[in-house]
Amino acid sequence: LFDKIEVAAADPILGIEKAFQADGDARKINLGVGAYRTEEGKPFVLQVVKDAEKEMLEELGTKLNKEYSTIDGPAALKTHTQQLVFGKDSEAITSNRIASVQSLSGTGSLRVAAEFIKGHMKPEAHDIWISDPTWANHTAIFQKAGMTVKTYPYYKAETRSLNFEGMMNALSIDAKPGSTVLLHSCAHNPTGVDPTEEQWKEIANVMKQRSLIPVLDSAYQGYASGSLDKDAFTIRLFVSMGFEFYMCQSFAKNLGLYGERIGMLHVVCNSAPQADAVLSQLKLVIRPMYSSPPIHGAQLVMKILGNEARLIAWKKELSGMADRILEVRSQLRTGLEKKGTPGTWHHITDQIGMFSYTGLTTPQCERLIKDHHIYLTKFGRISLAGLNNGNIQYMVDSIDEVVRALPPITSKL
Repeated sequence: LFDKIEVAAADPILGIEKAFQADGDARKINLGVGAYRTEEGKPFVLQVVKDAEKEMLEELGTKLNKEYSTIDGPAALKTHTQQLVFGKDSEAITSNRIASVQSLSGTGSLRVAAEFIKGHMKPEAHDIWISDPTWANHTAIFQKAGMTVKTYPYYKAETRSLNFEGMMNALSIDAKPGSTVLLHSCAHNPTGVDPTEEQWKEIANVMKQRSLIPVLDSAYQGYASGSLDKDAFTIRLFVSMGFEFYMCQSFAKNLGLYGERIGMLHVVCNSAPQADAVLSQLKLVIRPMYSSPPIHGAQLVMKILGNEARLIAWKKELSGMADRILEVRSQLRTGLEKKGTPGTWHHITDQIGMFSYTGLTTPQCERLIKDHHIYLTKFGRISLAGLNNGNIQYMVDSIDEVVRALPPITSKL
């Protein structure tokens, strides 16, 4: 029955993790995984999560149980997560024109949105424009739903910065009116390069003029800058400009709830009746897909966002996480510049979020892996969370060695 089934290619990011685990060298560094690590290089459970877990355990069997959730998730979860991303005083919330459903983290929210678009939107919306490059899973998510994936220029390798002109040309000329456009609301993955607030306004203006439909992917709210409100700028801008759009929200990174698979899909509509209709159809997408969402992550998020003291404590912890990544960026750039490593390195601190697009070439990355036991993607993206005071100098020395070792003609540095 299964003799014709071929073994699928390994996921490149998961392959990095596997290779790292198999490496016995004491100097090894894992810069592939997109998860926060402590200064000691260990997975981090936030104190507010521990406190919420303790309270939940005490309430288990009385206030809390293990019954099924509703198809769309708890009502309180919708309220808290809407307020977090759109703002407590958002007119879209007070007008009840946001249809929200709990999802299986950010990936699940994107897939539910894709299925809804394919099943209910006009044919022109079935074309979705994504940035080049983007998170590796984006393309597969939308293709699996039957959408046609197209790309707009985003990253300029020569300057390691945003290709704003190329992006704007694609949106204003190439994308047909009514098409869908995926945007990273902050901390672009994998480049760490974000538009400025003024550039975001220009992007929104051209999308408004061209009747393009936004899908905003928010995986790093609060984790990028340390401010939940600052990192929500793009989302609130699109609301203020009267867009109808999809907002995919994840709590994997900013609450460290990677394995809980907790996220939300919010669909901003023009009216409350429209939101009710959209919600009813989103439920019909979810029901045959996974029936109902898991409750544990939802309860954790409600315990934290719904408790003022915990919310304040979370903001402090989140700021601390963001500050550590910013410090690592500074240390890496400063170390390379002090060492006189060929090339320019200001892009490391110009970028934001968990990742840095280093500009290292594939041969240089392969040398880092083979000779220095530093595991990263072969296109030069690193997760800065894997660096700390104990290994930053080794990282600097290793980059310096591979950059100098390879012929300049093969290097972009």
